[in-house]
Amino acid sequence: MTEYAIRFSKRQRFEHAIVMTTFVLLAVTGFPQKFFETGWARGIVSLIGGLDHLRFIHRVSGIVFSLFTMWHIGVAVILAAQRKMKLTLLPNRQDFKDAVQQLRYDLGLVESQPAFDRFDYRQKFEYWGLVLGGLVMIMTGLVLYFPMLVTRFLPGELIPASKVAHSNEGLMAFLVVITWHIYNAHLAPGIFPYDSSIFTGRISKKRLKHEHPLEYARLYGEPAHDEPAPPAPETPPTP
Repeated sequence: MTEYAIRFSKRQRFEHAIVMTTFVLLAVTGFPQKFFETGWARGIVSLIGGLDHLRFIHRVSGIVFSLFTMWHIGVAVILAAQRKMKLTLLPNRQDFKDAVQQLRYDLGLVESQPAFDRFDYRQKFEYWGLVLGGLVMIMTGLVLYFPMLVTRFLPGELIPASKVAHSNEGLMAFLVVITWHIYNAHLAPGIFPYDSSIFTGRISKKRLKHEHPLEYARLYGEPAHDEPAPPAPETPPTP
């Protein structure tokens, strides 16, 4: 019988659901505006009900994403200040060492992979890419949403610059998600075809021990890797 450990809380699963939903809506309604001259973009605009409807959905999704991002950062800061949450997603020197060791392992230069804790360097990279990229999207989106107000205080060149940054950052985020994130989360060997942990909150203890041995050892007080059995005592020769 498979034993499970709790990997994600209800709040974390809810946050992922919100990010996933708003991301899809922003992509579906944003790219037809970026590539408006193509036939597929016009088809999506027509399917949604016209450009006005498409822009309305895009802006509402952007507002929801912006408010949620601020809420996520605020909750994290408050819980960390109250010492109710450990900042396990903060990059550190060990992440750099782990990345180098993983590369050397992939090249066959060392025999063992690095032992990861709750989050490895790839997951931290994805998280901070989402947070920092999301902040860029929010700031440039607000500039495009209130151009007249912005130009009362800032140079007008900020408007076209924000349009380019907003559009290209959205495209880069989309490409990173469908290549890096989808592969690591669902298509990588040992995970394919589907990882349900972010939806159910559970992960098998066997997989936790394999992918995050340091966390497993901390949670269950067991060695991260199987320790070799001690040698049997030698039997003295019979006289």
